[in-house]
Amino acid sequence: MTDTATTISPEEELELLTPRLTPVARVQRHLHAHPALGPFIVLVVSCIVFGVLNSRFTSSENISLMLQQVAVVAALGVAQTLIILTAGIDLSIGAAMILAQLFMAQVAANNGVPGVLALLIGLVVGVATGVLNGAIVTRFRLPPFIATLGTLSIFSSIGLLYAQGQTTQASQLPHIVNWTGDPVKLGPFNLINGVILVFVMYIIVNYVLRQTKWGRHVFAVGDDVDAARLAGIRTNVVLFSVYAFAGLIVGIAAWVSIGYTGAASPNNAVDANLQSITAVVIGGTSLFGGRGGVIGTLFGALIVVVFTSGLTLANVNDLYQPIAEGILVIAAVGVDQWIRRVKP
Repeated sequence: MTDTATTISPEEELELLTPRLTPVARVQRHLHAHPALGPFIVLVVSCIVFGVLNSRFTSSENISLMLQQVAVVAALGVAQTLIILTAGIDLSIGAAMILAQLFMAQVAANNGVPGVLALLIGLVVGVATGVLNGAIVTRFRLPPFIATLGTLSIFSSIGLLYAQGQTTQASQLPHIVNWTGDPVKLGPFNLINGVILVFVMYIIVNYVLRQTKWGRHVFAVGDDVDAARLAGIRTNVVLFSVYAFAGLIVGIAAWVSIGYTGAASPNNAVDANLQSITAVVIGGTSLFGGRGGVIGTLFGALIVVVFTSGLTLANVNDLYQPIAEGILVIAAVGVDQWIRRVKP
């Protein structure tokens, strides 16, 4: 009697040796590979729930209002995402935006500087704030938390001293400085140019992060700075460029803020620092760096404004809305910790 050997293909052998994943492990791996998927699901479910609770939530007027409300925080969220991807954080980002918009407005209204030049000055101020933060982090090797905590006070004080605490109204400014506030109609939605500008910025930055060598270096530095250095990446140059690029985005956010609010004021978006971090965290970007992206941040910013609008239309006391936002942040960080434990 002859034994017949069973032939197993390499694919079948690999399948036998590979442990089967549980459904929970599959979800964990999928979220690890696609960080924006979780916030996207939360956003869709939230819209459905609030739409059921109040039909006005899904009206074109309310959607238009939410998109305008989210524009400034979403713009700052792009800059914050770049920095957090490198395992850093920027606590000065809101103060830097206010400083840029005050310079932009004051030189135009009080010094007779032409609108285009005033706009460029504001953008340069934004870049300068990023350059200063980047220099402190890379040259003096201070933790980003401490460095930007210090520049938060510096930028706030310089802005107040320069503007002498005064607000500059849109009527005092050249049209180009207010251009982001001009209305634009897209189908049933009434938006402003600033909203379109922010969405275009998201498309550009997402492409840069995903399709360029610089973007890959940003992820590498955030994932493991020592490994990135050993791989030949000039980590300090990458970090410095990230902060400088973030400063440019802050300048653009300042332009959007003037258009949205119709004024340049030291009191504009005073809580934008925390709001931008909230959008990034809820959007699935890891606070430990190396994982995430700007698309998730857009979803995160939209989730916050959706909850605010939805709870308001559901007649929930305004005092409870920060509680919901806090729960979202804690849940997002908890999920991030769980996702980071994914096994290779």
